[in-house]
Amino acid sequence: MIKALRIIKTYHDGTQDTEVLKGVDFEMKTGDFVSLTGKSGAGKSTLLYQLGLLDRPDSGCIEIDGVVVTDLSDSQQTQFRLENLGYIFQDYALIPDLTAVENIMVPLLMLGISKKTALEMATESLKQVGLAGKESNLPNALSGGEQQRVSVARAICNKPKILFADEPTANLDTANSLNILNLFKELNQQGQTILMVTHEKEYTTFGNRVFNMVDGVIEEL
Repeated sequence: MIKALRIIKTYHDGTQDTEVLKGVDFEMKTGDFVSLTGKSGAGKSTLLYQLGLLDRPDSGCIEIDGVVVTDLSDSQQTQFRLENLGYIFQDYALIPDLTAVENIMVPLLMLGISKKTALEMATESLKQVGLAGKESNLPNALSGGEQQRVSVARAICNKPKILFADEPTANLDTANSLNILNLFKELNQQGQTILMVTHEKEYTTFGNRVFNMVDGVIEEL
């Protein structure tokens, strides 16, 4: 599902260059639930952003489901993201003035799906994550765990080929963290391919493969 070869990413801060990814090779198969671990600053989120087309590497090749996505233009990458990839972030990234169901509808409407169909898909997605009845709630009327579930519903509503999760439990207590991870495990058992960045070693047991990053390089554990 993903093949990455020799991914290099350097950030420029004034006069200083910091090479965050130092020629990373990475591969995951359809149906994998991969956990990417490592200390803060090791390059985990940076790698996820390259693989998820949220940023471009300085060099290297990324292929997703047979498409060499590093060869696509910015507009082609945007369309590919919308059609094929889902994202969950540690800060939920919900729009505060939109209801739960409206937040989920946003990427569907961007794809050109009709408002009626998008509403039906978003409502079904909320039901899938256990939030039926919360459609009209604004984010500030939801708990942290519920907000993260809305973000999961938004990410899976269009049945993405790959679900990218960047420290999805970082702002949650233990009980809500386990709820989210069990939801990921259930989605994976239904066939969803997942790449999750986490610094919690005990959470890597929910997936089937674990990679560790140390100073910009990666190894499978």
